[in-house]
Amino acid sequence: MILIGENINIMSLTIGPAMKERNPNPIQELAKAEKKAGVDYLDLNIGPARKAGDELMEWMVNTVQEVTDKPLSLDTTNPVAMEAGLKAYKGKALINSISLQPDRLEQELPLVQKYNADMIGLLWGTEGMPRDANERCVLVVDLIYKANQLGIPNENIWIDPIVSPVSVEINQVKACLEFMSMLGDIAPGCKSTVG
Repeated sequence: MILIGENINIMSLTIGPAMKERNPNPIQELAKAEKKAGVDYLDLNIGPARKAGDELMEWMVNTVQEVTDKPLSLDTTNPVAMEAGLKAYKGKALINSISLQPDRLEQELPLVQKYNADMIGLLWGTEGMPRDANERCVLVVDLIYKANQLGIPNENIWIDPIVSPVSVEINQVKACLEFMSMLGDIAPGCKSTVG
């Protein structure tokens, strides 16, 4: 099992202000704590970061790289910020995440190929969350086809089927379990992840 620590997040009452003020101390302390706790990847979530997102992501990557060599998961919906983080990172990054909305695919899949990154393929299509295992299968096949066309191997793709809490919709939980039992057959070499 691979653990992705998702505490370095702009929504945090401590980390969010530190990002805005470019105060490295709380961010670096949390990165060290996550490493000590056994996290395999550190997720740097800067949110949509519409204003100066590229500068923020570059700063975040450099700030965390100063205190740890743990692999980084870069988390933003801003493709310009994503590329700035990929340029600054001195390792093989994990892009968290790319949905199946056409504009996201067009802008972000080339970044996976250009920077030889891994990617999380979020099974969120043009109609939103898939309703069942069959829709998830269709989405994953479409995603892998488009990624493979750009030369992105299955081994660089992590599939997130979008698992909802058991208390929300039990049929969605069952659909995810059914889908996961088929993933190895329809997406050989891909990894899976859940948030």
